[in-house]
Amino acid sequence: MKWFNVKSLTLAGAMVVGLGATAFAQDKIELIFPDVNPPDVPRSVAMTEIFAKEIGEEFDFKPYFSGTLVKQGTELVAIQRGNAQLALLPPSDFANQVPAFDILGAAYVIRDAEHLQKVFDSEVGEAFAEMAREELGVEILGVAYYGTRQVNLRGDKKINTPEDMSGIKLRMPGGESWQFLGASLGANPVPIPYTETYTALQTGVIDGQDNPLPNDKAMKFYEVTDQIVLTGHNVGFGILVMSSEVFDNLTDEQKDRVKAAARKAFASSTEEYLKQEQELVEFFEGEGLEIYTPDVKAFQDFAQEKYKSSPLSKSWPEGMLDKINAL
Repeated sequence: MKWFNVKSLTLAGAMVVGLGATAFAQDKIELIFPDVNPPDVPRSVAMTEIFAKEIGEEFDFKPYFSGTLVKQGTELVAIQRGNAQLALLPPSDFANQVPAFDILGAAYVIRDAEHLQKVFDSEVGEAFAEMAREELGVEILGVAYYGTRQVNLRGDKKINTPEDMSGIKLRMPGGESWQFLGASLGANPVPIPYTETYTALQTGVIDGQDNPLPNDKAMKFYEVTDQIVLTGHNVGFGILVMSSEVFDNLTDEQKDRVKAAARKAFASSTEEYLKQEQELVEFFEGEGLEIYTPDVKAFQDFAQEKYKSSPLSKSWPEGMLDKINAL
């Protein structure tokens, strides 16, 4: 009869347990999530406090906020190369590879947070989901409202129609789509990095900028401007996507769960953004800014006609604008 040392048995048992734990950890589905935003904004909080919990313990959610993992604008490529599995990106990032997505970032196409969800719940949303799968290798999980862009200006010139914007140097992000968005408001768009906008306003290099109200507060643009014109010309939003390679290997129950988690997370962050926007009108008025609503219909008609007659609209799927407007 062989006698086994108790210490050896204990060690062997521990090794088995340890190997089991390692195997379990390796079985977890890694979800690396690079994001340019800081961790404390509503959409980031929604990802870490709601999405990450709702997807379940078999997923290992790894967020990298504030652009600490990859350069802004390269997140989609990171997914396609297998260096990330999740990203929350604006339509313009997808349009770089599939120009049809450009319509989603055009002026007055998406009207508000409710309309945004309607679009992605419709056949229009399914058409973009199919494009994402077939041409980009990603699965759309949900959409996140960030806020509605408004025009923020120096000086006291009253703005009521696009004609009143003539000659105004309006800071817009770089890139053809963003610059055209500025022109579609009647302004003279100027490409300036986001982080340099405050100084450009302060020194008079530009006359104004456009951003959602929460961004205006976060960047303290109200300190160097005099008015906010509630044009509501563009809804800022992100599309949460997962690598198709990862998504296709999930069970049907897991697929439903990650999509439900995204919807729940962004319902929460949307509510917070809408609340902030309402409160910020009062905040900016308290800071001495004049806030008013122009002739929005005049802006909408001007912008959509400008898009329709431009080369940019040639990439729009036929009949897509009418379908979106009808929702």
